[in-house]
Amino acid sequence: MKYTLLAFLLLAAGAVSAQTTPAPAPAAAKQPTVLRPGRMQVQAKPAANRPDVAPQYAGGAQALGQYFQENVQYPEAARSKGLSGQVLVGFTVGTDGHASEAKVVKGLSPECDAEALRVIAAMPAWKPALRKGQPVAVPVQLPVPFGYSQDLKVEKSKVKFE
Repeated sequence: MKYTLLAFLLLAAGAVSAQTTPAPAPAAAKQPTVLRPGRMQVQAKPAANRPDVAPQYAGGAQALGQYFQENVQYPEAARSKGLSGQVLVGFTVGTDGHASEAKVVKGLSPECDAEALRVIAAMPAWKPALRKGQPVAVPVQLPVPFGYSQDLKVEKSKVKFE
């Protein structure tokens, strides 16, 4: 009888202490991963839509800057207003390397926006992104520069105005 009473008291004490034990604090929210050009790495278990190799313009950043300098026609309306800057265009580099589904993400003026879309549509094919050795379509955002040619400089994949 003593042992039964002792066992009952131990069970009751255990139940009370289990009820008063605080719950563990929730883990801190996981920060999103930021992808940066030139820092892509092959992963052991990558997401299904993440390429192993990023798309590249044929000839690199210098060739892309040269393409813009030769093909972007500064609209007369923007020239008369003295506008300069860049239009951010989003598009998809397809498995064949051609740009499609171009849209203006951040515009400068309606004339400059239309010219940027024209230049992106006429752009030669890129080297497509690769996933496990197979080409995949990926979205890309690219700034198209507008301004006076003497103010425009292209340095190591960056377009700068001075």
